[in-house]
Amino acid sequence: MAEKRPYILVTNDDGIGIKGLRLLIESAKKFGDVLVVAPDSAQSAKSHSITQALPIRINKITENDNYAEYSVSGTPVDCVKLALYEISPGRKPDLVLAGINHGSNTSASVLYSGTMAAAIEGAMHDIKSVGFSVDNHSIEADFEDAVPYVEKIIAELIEKDLPEGVCLNVNFPDVTEVKIKGIKTVKAANGVWGEKFVKANDPHKRNFVWITGTLTNKEEGKPDNDIYLVEHGYATVTPIKLEFNYLPFLNELSEWDFNIS
Repeated sequence: MAEKRPYILVTNDDGIGIKGLRLLIESAKKFGDVLVVAPDSAQSAKSHSITQALPIRINKITENDNYAEYSVSGTPVDCVKLALYEISPGRKPDLVLAGINHGSNTSASVLYSGTMAAAIEGAMHDIKSVGFSVDNHSIEADFEDAVPYVEKIIAELIEKDLPEGVCLNVNFPDVTEVKIKGIKTVKAANGVWGEKFVKANDPHKRNFVWITGTLTNKEEGKPDNDIYLVEHGYATVTPIKLEFNYLPFLNELSEWDFNIS
């Protein structure tokens, strides 16, 4: 009797046609049956948002026994939810792979990233999940040099378990410019995005601003965090867990004057 192949959900936030997604799909096919559900347009920095004010359109691109591909007019989290409850409700994925994202998702970027939101959503549904990102934002960038490392991580993730509610955040340096030195498991840096607003006028002379920014590492120079190591040529793996409580402060906060018995 043939061994059952893992069922793998692949998604991203850059859109269904992006090069990074195509590489991840080809890698996923080596390990199992693949369901692709990805946004039909770019959804970067959508974080964990879902679509409520508009209808969501689902477009089946192709489907056979071992592979199916859909595009969705929604966010990355919409894609995961639709895969689980609408597109393939009778077969729960064994693995969620998000990416390969064009642009890194180190440190505080996890809070804004649609790629990592998809991985976190998978973990919330008790599915082993991982987000892959490369430190290059160009939609034309070729991430082929990252693929052997991506596949090494997928292979090990299939064989091993993650703690409940935990997913992995994997970041690569700009593989179009540098050779990957290795993979290191590290903590996320204590970083913050510093926003900059570029002011301009549209053709009708109306003012608008365009948000840009840079990620600052508050632990600059310390070699034990993801920002530092990606900047120095390493791929990093960071375990991420969504936690809604800060328990060490709970008892003290319960003594504040606003508490009413």
